[in-house]
Amino acid sequence: MSRIGRMPIPLPDGVTADIKGSHVSVKGPKGEIAKAFHPDMTIRLDNGVLHVSRPTDQQQHRALHGLTRALLNNMVTGVTQGFQKQLEVQGVGYRVDQESDGSLTLQLGFSHLVRVAPPEGISFEVDARTKVITVKGIDKEQVGQVTAEIRAWRPPEPYKGKGVRYVGEYVRRKAGKAGKTA
Repeated sequence: MSRIGRMPIPLPDGVTADIKGSHVSVKGPKGEIAKAFHPDMTIRLDNGVLHVSRPTDQQQHRALHGLTRALLNNMVTGVTQGFQKQLEVQGVGYRVDQESDGSLTLQLGFSHLVRVAPPEGISFEVDARTKVITVKGIDKEQVGQVTAEIRAWRPPEPYKGKGVRYVGEYVRRKAGKAGKTA
């Protein structure tokens, strides 16, 4: 039995789950998330607790068991607490500003400004003094995807460390040319 898959998911107060076959929607104080799961997985709600079970011990069913439970738990966590990821912009002349409509304007050393509009369900917060961007939302997958897309505009480079990186990310530095250091 999967250790992750067999763990029950308690629904906190104010959170409801609606199960229709393999389609589950979870509604909470921060919003609603709906997701379709593999039809072989059985999801049931007993007294405010979600349970996931699998039909056989085949490799695919064992893998889907833990995955389904983890995704359901992320849905419940998202509608109660939400998720956030932080990026920091480092480099001389690199700046980040937030527009009045919630979108970001990034100066990343290109000849043009980079504008990033938040998709549905995502919000940005910017600390212009420390150049930190906070991406918030209720869907963990969407928060991670938007954060990765912003970082992809200018990933940190190993020589000077300039670029957009996750807060706390370690960037291995390289030495420059041999003649430059002497």
